[in-house]
Amino acid sequence: MRITLDLSLDRESFYDSIERQLPLPDHFGRNADALHDCADETDEHIDVYAVNEDRAADHAAKAARALKACENVSWHTFDPTDMKRSDFFYDLPEELIAQTPVEPRNSSRLLCVDRQSGKLTHSHFSELGKFLKKGDLLVLNDSRVLPARLYGEKEGTGSFIEFLLLRQTALDTWEILCRPGKKAKPGARFVFGGGKLRAEITDIVEDGDRIAHFEYDGNFYEVLDEIGQMPLPPYITEKLQDKERYQTVYSHETGSAAAPTAGLHFTNEQLGELRENGIDTAFVTLHVGLGTFRPVKEDKVTDHLMHTESYYMPRETAEKILRTKANGGRVIAVGTTSCRTLESIGMPEVKDHSGDTNIFIYPGYEFKVIDGLITNFHLPESTLIMLVSAFLGYEKTMTAYKTAVDERYRFFSFGDAMLII
Repeated sequence: MRITLDLSLDRESFYDSIERQLPLPDHFGRNADALHDCADETDEHIDVYAVNEDRAADHAAKAARALKACENVSWHTFDPTDMKRSDFFYDLPEELIAQTPVEPRNSSRLLCVDRQSGKLTHSHFSELGKFLKKGDLLVLNDSRVLPARLYGEKEGTGSFIEFLLLRQTALDTWEILCRPGKKAKPGARFVFGGGKLRAEITDIVEDGDRIAHFEYDGNFYEVLDEIGQMPLPPYITEKLQDKERYQTVYSHETGSAAAPTAGLHFTNEQLGELRENGIDTAFVTLHVGLGTFRPVKEDKVTDHLMHTESYYMPRETAEKILRTKANGGRVIAVGTTSCRTLESIGMPEVKDHSGDTNIFIYPGYEFKVIDGLITNFHLPESTLIMLVSAFLGYEKTMTAYKTAVDERYRFFSFGDAMLII
């Protein structure tokens, strides 16, 4: 049995963490002596991985000594390079996966987590301003989702085909996912929207993705907007009634295969109120790729290879970040995509920044820019929950997720939000 203990947690959170990981009796006394007795009576060998031993609170130090005295306990200093994918698993009842967005957008729930203590506060997104202060800066991803799912037929046979546009590789040429893939061999041609859009497969690339060249009359994006469907993730099975509900209200730059979902909670009115209260906003663009949906397959976290996505930061955003830091304000990333953009660039120079990033953020990473994070609740064993764990701390993250499940928060793209500050 393997458990991870953050010795810097307050007493209540520390023992909550222990109870979550060890099979303890209902009468467990939540003190060092009781912990020793219960652990000593456990039939399994216990490997304890300790985090923040140098900042151990008194109650945690006593518990550590108690565990070390047990013959069936091995004590290890936590090494993030040894983390397993399974360390980021949690049980999620299927009914907590949000199938539809709430109305209004900011009526979603908000779990606020103190980054230092792990203290949890239950609120609603409409009350976000209560947890921010004048001089803070929200950095939002203004990427707009392509209606990139296309349903059509194969020329000559009329058999069904589905395309999902991933990224543009050249003029009128895209890397795509398609099903059934056996129909999409090089040279195969397909028709969408009754002939408004045609495509020919020109190549097969890594992971079985295809390269398709498109033909159309007029403007490609206008045709796509007319006949394409939103590329909702596979865990959402209900039909989306309004395409704009899978876009943020500030989306501007078209190019994503999935929404930067942390921003879905904002209304224009709320953003205006925050600015009136001295909380500024700035924008970056990171076009979300299909890698958002691809699971981590490797057992060892550090063996995972991240997908590459393109980003852009305008000079104005760089100036705002530097000014916020100089004035003692906090830079708060709205979503993991904004976070990955900011951390890829680091403390910016006063200029436009653009490039590609495959940054993989997991526990042990030292953050360079962000002071806070707004994010949704993510899939078990995903790179996104690993990023959250890197920022908040592993134990605090898993405790927050367990609490969210127990309190019936809504999960994933159309679900509720978390503020880590």
